[in-house]
Amino acid sequence: MKKISCHVLVIGGGGAGLRAALAAKEENPDLKVTLATKGILGKSGVTAVACSDRMAFHAALPHTEPIGAESWKYHARDIYEIGGKVSDGHLAEILAKNAEDAFNYLDKLGVPFVKKGGIPDQFITDGSEYARACYTGPKTAVHIEEALVREIKNQAVQVIEHCMIDRIIVREGRVIGAVGIDATHNNLEEALLVFDTENIILATGGAGEAYSYNVFPKGATGDAYALAYEAGAELVNMEFIQIGIASTKTKLNCSGSAMRAIPRFINDKGEEFLPAYFPKGIPLTEIYDCVFQKGASWPVTFEHKTHVIDIAVYKEMCKGRRVFLDYAKNPQDFEFSKLSPRWQERYRTEMSLDLGDELRQLTPLNRLKEINPATIMWLKERGIDLEAGDQVEIATCIQHFQGGVKIGAKGETKITGLYAVGECAGGQHGANRPGGNALLDCQVFGKIAGIDAARRCVQHYPGGEKHREEINRVVDDFICFVKELEANREGHPAELVKEKLQELMHASASVVRTETGLTKALKKLGLLQNLPLAVDENGYDYALETKNLLIVAQMILQAAKIRRESRGPHLFFENFADNTPIPRKDPQWQKYIIISKKEDGMEIKIKKPPGLS
Repeated sequence: MKKISCHVLVIGGGGAGLRAALAAKEENPDLKVTLATKGILGKSGVTAVACSDRMAFHAALPHTEPIGAESWKYHARDIYEIGGKVSDGHLAEILAKNAEDAFNYLDKLGVPFVKKGGIPDQFITDGSEYARACYTGPKTAVHIEEALVREIKNQAVQVIEHCMIDRIIVREGRVIGAVGIDATHNNLEEALLVFDTENIILATGGAGEAYSYNVFPKGATGDAYALAYEAGAELVNMEFIQIGIASTKTKLNCSGSAMRAIPRFINDKGEEFLPAYFPKGIPLTEIYDCVFQKGASWPVTFEHKTHVIDIAVYKEMCKGRRVFLDYAKNPQDFEFSKLSPRWQERYRTEMSLDLGDELRQLTPLNRLKEINPATIMWLKERGIDLEAGDQVEIATCIQHFQGGVKIGAKGETKITGLYAVGECAGGQHGANRPGGNALLDCQVFGKIAGIDAARRCVQHYPGGEKHREEINRVVDDFICFVKELEANREGHPAELVKEKLQELMHASASVVRTETGLTKALKKLGLLQNLPLAVDENGYDYALETKNLLIVAQMILQAAKIRRESRGPHLFFENFADNTPIPRKDPQWQKYIIISKKEDGMEIKIKKPPGLS
């Protein structure tokens, strides 16, 4: 057993965790700040590996329209209103108002944002009225991670890799410590890590591995959701999960130019299936306009008709068919000249190469060469050669959790000393999230929480004998729990339980959600939760992750079943056979669902969130 004392413990090594650790250290250099990450710093977690067509960092800067000192208010309005008015409007304002400062910090660290004439270039994303999306290219997130890692190495921040935290220790409503394991050890006594700390910042990201198809890296198992829930904190908006079409082989989000090139959507029988899911008699030209627009409304959302494309892909998969994007041939009767004039103009503004009208019309591949040749090379480097005729196998993949641990203005939870930042936090985003606000969120609330945690350190909470007794009690309980998993020879291997959970969630709580499906899923989940779980060859940490996923899945299913409407990525249907979700219900459901733990199980409350000021 190894004991570690620190003033601030940050759990997670992505963009949010790094920013929080830096902020705490910058606020008070004398503090001992420890950052624990399950992987290798800079090489694990979403921020370190995320890649898409043109990844954005949203910010209202001095030159951003509408130019003026209060430009940020338009940004806040977009966050709140595009989000469906089911987020905390005050948090939206904090996010928008601090965006310029967050951008400047990263710019100073050397993140290579694209600039024109010395001014950051920006574009419009996901329904926002003004162009606020800054970028470096497909690897904006990776570049942010690299810059923050460089800076963290310049600071005296203790970094513990391969560390999974499994318990937060709370006494009298305050954080007093945490228990975890070092996954590099097979012996529990050697692996055990006990932290003595009064401030914990959760920054573990989302729970993509709750689903069979996701674009998350290994280890995205919603640990913060389970940690906070067990500690007594609240969670909110867990039913809102961004889902988008992505490459199953490379996990590349097929947004932007990948859609605007108008590829064929085909199944493994070679059938173009999209027309079968659109209203009968709709002209093909309208379908292709919809595909083009999908590039700017990539995550599935009720508020945009492009959700029909996600429904089509998902239902083809449910039929047991593999689904592909084909760039070698045009869709049936496609003519570029018949695209909406608006989309033709949008296409031309994105061209970096002009092949001429004849070649542009010839294939989707030629169109992709005109508007984003880098994607062709990126895919080729990863084994998908579009120029050789390879097709991109796709799926509807979990991409981002909109909800999470409910936070206040300082990133704090209802547990004193416990904070949540980044994707694992909830309340700052609504049902939809304008593109680029995830990376922004990590930096804004990472800084705010880090500073507040550092300032709390001067308010020392007296420990004493009861403090030590509670830590020892939780440590003993954890050791007993893990030994039971280890000794349970007749138990179900964690890997098998996880696979069954992922299949259940994909079938019932992905693109298509119904009351019947969610009710059956909750019953099946109950059976999985009651199975005796066993440590398998994947180790202690894998079994603990599986336990966490079972908790997170229940939150998602419970919240999704209660929200009997469609809003954002939550598409609710009367029957699975329907291709049209039931409508959004305003103002009745402009509310969020709050989840917390009680002695008799999971408690759910429905509450109207604060609006904009």
